[in-house]
Amino acid sequence: MTAIKHALQRDIFTPNDERLLGIVNVCKAGKKKKNCFLCATVTTERPVQVKVVKVKKSDKGDFYKRQQTWELRDLTVVDAKDASKENPEFDLHFEKVYKWLASSTAEKNSFISCIWKLNQRYLRKKLEFVNVSSQLLEESVPSGESQSVAGGDEDALEEYQELSAREEQDIESMMEMCEFAVSNAEAFAEKLFKELQVLDGANIQSIMASEKQVNILMQLLDEALAEVDTIEGKLSSYEEMLQSVKDQMDQISQSNRLIQISNTNNGKLLDEIQFLVNYMDLSKGHIRALQEGDLTSPRGIEACISASEALLQCMNVALRPGHEQLAAVNQQQKLFAELRDTFARRLTNHLNNVFVHQGHDQSSTLSQNTTELTLPKHSPLHRDLLRYAKLMEWLKNTHREKYEGLSRTYVDYMNRLYEREIKDFFEVAKIKMAGTSKEAKGKFATLPRKESALKQETESLHGSSGKLTGSTSSLNKLTVQGSNSRRSQSSSLLDMGNMSASDLDVADRTKFDKIFEQVLSELEPLCLAEQDFISKFFKLQQHQTVFPPLAQPETEEVDGSVPSRMPPQADHRHSVSSEKDLVRLMMNKIFQSIEPELNSLIALGDKIDSFHSLYMLVKMSHHVWTAENVDPASFLSTTLGNVLVTVKRNFDKCISGQIKQMEEVKISKKSKVGILPFVTRFEEFAELAETIFRNAERRGDLDKAYVKLIRAVFMNVEKVASESQKTPRDVVMMENFHHIFSTLSRLKISCLDAERREAKHKYTDHLQSYVINSLGQPLEKLNHFFEGVEARVAQGVREEEVSYQLAFNKQELRKVIKEYPGKEVKKGLDNLYKKVDKHLCEEESLLQVVWHSMQDEFIRQYKHFEGLIGRCYPGSGITMEFTIQDMLEYFSSIAQSH
Repeated sequence: MTAIKHALQRDIFTPNDERLLGIVNVCKAGKKKKNCFLCATVTTERPVQVKVVKVKKSDKGDFYKRQQTWELRDLTVVDAKDASKENPEFDLHFEKVYKWLASSTAEKNSFISCIWKLNQRYLRKKLEFVNVSSQLLEESVPSGESQSVAGGDEDALEEYQELSAREEQDIESMMEMCEFAVSNAEAFAEKLFKELQVLDGANIQSIMASEKQVNILMQLLDEALAEVDTIEGKLSSYEEMLQSVKDQMDQISQSNRLIQISNTNNGKLLDEIQFLVNYMDLSKGHIRALQEGDLTSPRGIEACISASEALLQCMNVALRPGHEQLAAVNQQQKLFAELRDTFARRLTNHLNNVFVHQGHDQSSTLSQNTTELTLPKHSPLHRDLLRYAKLMEWLKNTHREKYEGLSRTYVDYMNRLYEREIKDFFEVAKIKMAGTSKEAKGKFATLPRKESALKQETESLHGSSGKLTGSTSSLNKLTVQGSNSRRSQSSSLLDMGNMSASDLDVADRTKFDKIFEQVLSELEPLCLAEQDFISKFFKLQQHQTVFPPLAQPETEEVDGSVPSRMPPQADHRHSVSSEKDLVRLMMNKIFQSIEPELNSLIALGDKIDSFHSLYMLVKMSHHVWTAENVDPASFLSTTLGNVLVTVKRNFDKCISGQIKQMEEVKISKKSKVGILPFVTRFEEFAELAETIFRNAERRGDLDKAYVKLIRAVFMNVEKVASESQKTPRDVVMMENFHHIFSTLSRLKISCLDAERREAKHKYTDHLQSYVINSLGQPLEKLNHFFEGVEARVAQGVREEEVSYQLAFNKQELRKVIKEYPGKEVKKGLDNLYKKVDKHLCEEESLLQVVWHSMQDEFIRQYKHFEGLIGRCYPGSGITMEFTIQDMLEYFSSIAQSH
């Protein structure tokens, strides 16, 4: 390697004023091994440039050539691959990464060390060395120590160190003193050698002259050593004395430390005692209040509340570690437990007595309110019991079993109390409701005539399944009798039905509405007040908790059924998920009779008049909406929602009953039809519904019912018209659809706009059809003659050639026209008027409308006949026996005469 280094220096780098400082034999990693050399060089001229040169042996001869050159300042990273193991691979990161494989790890390490030193000496740039041992990266090179640069020594680096400014100045001044220094280097070197010898001799003489001074210095050093020994002896004696003092101070420090530990322990013990005294000591007054406190007076209740809170605070103290082993603490805890049990027992017994006495007191006052439709107020009871709310909270936190027992006792007594009150309240409501119906329909034998009989009827409805008879079921076999029947006669037939919808006037229904509203208005504040009291008294609104459900009551429903809101017995074994659910559960137990009583009342109202379901639907919907705005999951909201389902079901039954009656209606074969009864009933229903549902929340239910009813009305009107034998179909359709159109136009029901237009269209079409069919009778032969003329023209006969047809010549036309003189026409029209009068009913007053339409149609036919005569019989001079003016006089005189 040394020979190669000298050869490269001579052949490649010396001609370029460069010096070779490091060399490594490499080949590219991962490819065919073509050896080359990486050389680290510096320029001899200033400023010094450091380069990395790739040298490769020429293929044509045994000489080397420079292949690629990089500036050292462009090098960013040197990666040795592995700092702990021998690995000849390394990477140099210039503008791209060059991967090399050295011939040996030693050459690689020498080359990397050379690069580091060159960077430190000439560039001092931030060059990153990765996976390089720290031993290779020395900060400085020791002077006088020769180190290898590239497999040899570092003399070359030392030889070519840059001169300092002072050295340059001295050399220049010396060369100036010898003018021949440049021209005769040998003479200059010889002179310098002689001067160096002179300086060496002077140095030796100077050293020999200073020997005496050295001896004096050695003597002084010996004296100093003796003095040092003396001082060390004194220091040893001092150290022994200080050691004694140190031992005494250690003993004093130990004593002080023990005293401090004792004081600290005493302080901690005092803190513990003060803690136990402050937090586990109950005053005698509190103990006396818990054992003997008066639970009837306000002052006694306040004292018991304060004592119970203090007791709870003492029992809930978080004891520190070790406190539970103290006998005093155990004694206090035992005392607290006894006081807790004693007071819990006293409080439970007292509140049980309060519940029982209050229940008896309320029951004794029920007889005073039996005649009024009001529910007794429980605000005094709630006010008295709320004084114990904090004690109930204490009982809930300390003695859950007694708390649950009190809850069950309260629910049991209040259930019995409210059941009696609500039952009597609903009996009064039913009597008033049925009494109102009795006053309005005293002539019907189907209604009871005594209040006791009414009460028996209402009681029979209690617990009913809601299967009620329709309010107008007696109309299922209604027939229209007599050719001269009028609407008053139809009403008299309806009066024979059992409690039909038309039997009650608006005043009776309004009175029923007020009774039902009063019932709901009395129940709503009662339930809200009780629910608010339960939440406050039993402290069930603060936070969520898991609480076991109340036991099932001993009594059940009369029919053995369980209200739909109550969970089954098996579900009661599971805990209620929240205190809100517990409030609802307690309310369900207390007021379990409300829903059956409401359903019974609704059944009675629906039996009296099925139209009452409209009133009940509106009122119940409003109260449900109000309750849901307050609390959607409350007992009141849930119960009213269940009852609303029943009311909606009755409403749907009412609509279905109306439709069924339409389908089952029968008409007489001997009398004219007129306005059908179910059309009149639809008008009554719509008028009543629009009054009731004004600004109601359940308007959508009414709109759906309207659509069902009107479609049924349309279908059954057409059915009856098709079955009618006495009255023409067009007349039945025309009159009834005219009545429907008038009703819908007057009431302006937006959801029935399409049906209103359809009714008008049907009325107009059947009016026109009736007029056309009727007019064919007074001029029958003339009509048939011109129909034949039109048939010939339609077959292709020219209009002017029709008169040459044998059956339609001029003589035949004159013969037919002579059969209809003015007098005969007037007589035929008079008979037509009488026939139309027999067909039409008086309720709709359509006679003049029909008669005027016939006049217009007759004139149209007259003009049509004249046109045919003019076109088919031109120049014949044939005309009708009467004129248009004659016809107008005929129609007018006939109408006035009748």
